Amino acid sequence: MRTETPQAIRLVDYRPFPFEIEETHLHFRLDPSATRVVTTLKIRRTGEAGAPLVLNGERLKLISVSMDGHALDSSAYRQDAEFLTLEAVPDAFVLTTEVEIDPAANKALMGLYMSGGRFCTQCEAEGFRTITYFPDRPDVLSRYTVRIEADQAFQHLLSNGNLIDSGALGGGRHYAVWNDPFPKPAYLFALVAGELDVLEDSFVTMSGRTVALKVFVDPGQAPRGAYALDALKRSMAWDEQAFGREYDLDLFMIVAVRDFNFGAMENKGLNIFNSSLLLADPETATDLDFERIEAVVAHEYFHNWTGNRITCRDWFQLCLKEGFTVFRDQSFSADQRGAAVQRIKDVKALRARQFAEDAGPLAHPVRPSSYLKIDNFYTATIYEKGAEIIRMLKTLLGDDAFRAGSDLYFERHDGQATTVEAFIACFADATGRDLSDFFAWYEQAGTPSVSLASTYDAAARTLEISLTQATAQTPGQPAKKALPIPVTIGLLDANGAPLRDSEVVVLDTSTKTVRWAGIASTPVVSALRGFSAPVNLTTDARPADGYVLFAADPDLFNRWEAGQTLARDLILARAAGSADEVGEERYAEALGRALVDEASEPAFKALLLALPSEPDLALAMEPADPAALHAARRALRTRIAVHLGDLLRRLHGELQASSAFSADARSAGMRALRNGCADLLAADPHALNVDRIVGHFEAAANMTDAMGALSALVQIGGEARDKALAAFHTKWRHEPLVLDKWFALQARDPSASALDRVIALTTHEDFDATNPNRFRALVSTFANFNPARFHDPSGAGYRFLAEKILAVDAYNPMTAARLVEALGGWRRYPDTLGTQMREALSGVAAHPGLSKNVLELASKALD
Repeated sequence: MRTETPQAIRLVDYRPFPFEIEETHLHFRLDPSATRVVTTLKIRRTGEAGAPLVLNGERLKLISVSMDGHALDSSAYRQDAEFLTLEAVPDAFVLTTEVEIDPAANKALMGLYMSGGRFCTQCEAEGFRTITYFPDRPDVLSRYTVRIEADQAFQHLLSNGNLIDSGALGGGRHYAVWNDPFPKPAYLFALVAGELDVLEDSFVTMSGRTVALKVFVDPGQAPRGAYALDALKRSMAWDEQAFGREYDLDLFMIVAVRDFNFGAMENKGLNIFNSSLLLADPETATDLDFERIEAVVAHEYFHNWTGNRITCRDWFQLCLKEGFTVFRDQSFSADQRGAAVQRIKDVKALRARQFAEDAGPLAHPVRPSSYLKIDNFYTATIYEKGAEIIRMLKTLLGDDAFRAGSDLYFERHDGQATTVEAFIACFADATGRDLSDFFAWYEQAGTPSVSLASTYDAAARTLEISLTQATAQTPGQPAKKALPIPVTIGLLDANGAPLRDSEVVVLDTSTKTVRWAGIASTPVVSALRGFSAPVNLTTDARPADGYVLFAADPDLFNRWEAGQTLARDLILARAAGSADEVGEERYAEALGRALVDEASEPAFKALLLALPSEPDLALAMEPADPAALHAARRALRTRIAVHLGDLLRRLHGELQASSAFSADARSAGMRALRNGCADLLAADPHALNVDRIVGHFEAAANMTDAMGALSALVQIGGEARDKALAAFHTKWRHEPLVLDKWFALQARDPSASALDRVIALTTHEDFDATNPNRFRALVSTFANFNPARFHDPSGAGYRFLAEKILAVDAYNPMTAARLVEALGGWRRYPDTLGTQMREALSGVAAHPGLSKNVLELASKALD
């Protein structure tokens, strides 16, 4: 039983750091197991007279402390497991510390650690304190000069900013000195040292400066960095055009590393990427990989202004940089990939992750008010919902006013660590709008529910629309206020012809009614077009209206949404024991018509083919019955596959992949549609379909097609699955990123033996639990994306996950904590499941020596 009670950090307790760190000089003498770090800080008091200097520091072996060149006796300072405190310090002085650290033993992958024989760092959020003693908080900005010394076997010595000196040292060692002219917080510090290949290019900014671009990768991997480099150049040009933001250094570097807790990190001038989000070629990466690389490269580059040049005052303001930057990368991807298709993909991700978060015990505001470990708040709420708030702001203000507010933000706060209030104030000041009510979106947790009712008066030709909003209570917030919700509405007639163009109705009170005149016939209401707000919408629409929208809505998001709603209702009805077989046939017919619509892009048709996922369906069923939902969804898939079999086979044949590969959006869309056809045909696994999918797998000329066919064969199961998995492993076992896909596919195996398969794979010679990519591919995929098997009635899936959480927490708390949410939703399931989930979670929470990361989330989930 735990007895210690970690103290929460609270937003209301924020106080500025009482000192300014004017300059930071770091001297690294790198050694895998005994690196020495000498840190020299030029310090000036800016706050309370007589306040002590308190520096963060964890897992550091302190060698010496000196002030103004004079060594300090140990009685002059106080050291514990988390801090170095100097009680009596002058108002201006130079402090030098020397510490020793062990990068090779750092399996938490925070701070300085080894990956693939190379040194690398991850300092966000609180990793810098494991490198040296420093005020490790985002509002302490300093100019850094970094000297790195290492054995010459570590070929490249990289850090932030510009290289100002380098050369050879005696004894087979060499050095490099880097200077970053822009003040930055410690979380943006970066260092990489090792043997790497480099891919080089350049970019000419809008002011005519030439910026050198370098992508560093594993030896022999340089060609796989070409797409990321191209995406970087497109991102730089887009940011100049869309936001007027020009890059500020003479050099921009990206490094790919295999062992990384995050997707990527925006360190000033030296981005560090998980190799899974940087390396790609057609043989080893799927179209989804190419899309994600494009988006993440853009995201980290865009952080140069929204995160680096302007950073967070404190970690409660995390959404200030992440929400805005996600909005920017989504906007970039929309321009690169097609606005409608990208919007659908973004909303699918939002609902799958953030809506589930809002519906459970870990719900929190976009700007939280307290935390134990800030690592736990790198969540979908901070990122994706944060982006939706920015999107709503743009919808409310209009494009020009939004740009004016953004420009003012960059001008007013450049070089500062600031707050969400200051950000919103820029838009209010630039437009003269009162945005005080809008700020509630940042402070209030939960997904609002909006209901729409309409009344048409044929004689008067008027339509009355009534909107109502409500938000269910969330932990710590039992009472909710009304939010300003932009609801974009258009009207169609019964044949799908437009009756009224889109108009934004702002629902800013509990209820609101609007009346529109001149409506010529009974309308079909198309509401929340473009998903204009992150809400759950219900309407009083007639059943036939959904088919009108599915067939003809000019807003492609709402056309897709109509199909999803029709499918969801059919699946839920069957799961509840009231199957509507006539409705299922009607839906299959409507889907068939959509698939032959020549006006629709293949990528959009591919999205229409995919039914709502089982995790999404679980949010719409109370209590959620994973087994019933799995069976009902499978039944609808089978009905569609049988009903549309000839069409699906014809499309599959017509979309036969060409020998030439292109990663462009249209080519990717065609592959997505072909693979979608194969996936659906797998639901009707007679010999004709199985042979077709096996042929698809054996003839695959790129990873997208190979994975599409292999996924379908895993759904079919049996000998076809086992033979394909074995062949895939034999071919790709020496490609770590491809092998991650192999593990992840098996984690999604729908067969009854899935858990046994997953447990067996944890002892596979290619499984490495210390590598976050490999661990997430197998364990996290199973827990989060295979609900029917994870929620086995025996509770074995829960016990398996609890065991893995505790095992990984011993060396990588961040990775372990991210698994807790899979157990945290225990209240949404029947008692037969929920009780066992809670027992597994209780066992985790009671474990001695638990990290703050896991303790915080497990305790909240149990509270």
